Amino acid sequence: MPSIDVYNVEGKKVSSVDLKEEVFGIEPNEAVVHSVLVNYLANQRQGTQSTKTRAEVRGGGRKPWRQKGTGRARQGSIRAPQWIKGGIALGPKPRSYKYTVNKKEKRLAIRSLLSSKVLENELTVVDTFAFNEIKTKQMVNALNNLKVEGKSLILLPEKNENVQKSARNIEGVKTSLVNTINVYDLLKYKNLVVTLDTVKKLEEVYA
Repeated sequence: MPSIDVYNVEGKKVSSVDLKEEVFGIEPNEAVVHSVLVNYLANQRQGTQSTKTRAEVRGGGRKPWRQKGTGRARQGSIRAPQWIKGGIALGPKPRSYKYTVNKKEKRLAIRSLLSSKVLENELTVVDTFAFNEIKTKQMVNALNNLKVEGKSLILLPEKNENVQKSARNIEGVKTSLVNTINVYDLLKYKNLVVTLDTVKKLEEVYA
């Protein structure tokens, strides 16, 4: 069972916590993480791209010249794909790229990335973020005290306006909730900052 130190927002160690093996201590499964990531990105696509076929392009109703005797190649319409301003052959049309993956795979991917954060010392546990007001400087100081550098994801157990709005203007920092966690964010942000309540909720959901 992995154990990790718990800090306060001043960067001082206050205790340590044992993490559940089945959530934070499994061997990361890269194949499943890749599969779930591809699914996530596919589901974000709008699929609104569209081109006009020769049937949808204006004009070209009359045969440009007679079939035989001109010495030129036979043509039926000036809106065929080989003509300038002609229709597009086999172009994209609006479609949905969405597909589903097994719920067990999604859960395994999240557990794999949480375990990976522990293995690579990229997980920071804070006792609590008790901000009395919305102030970006408070969050900047807290992250500096915790020695969290680079892209960071702050994972909260529930909505906390003071914390979320204090972090929103810091470049490379994002706040998210346990119920909206996804593979893309866990891969994009190098550091994962969680509270003790977040750890408990993650263990409840993913154990």
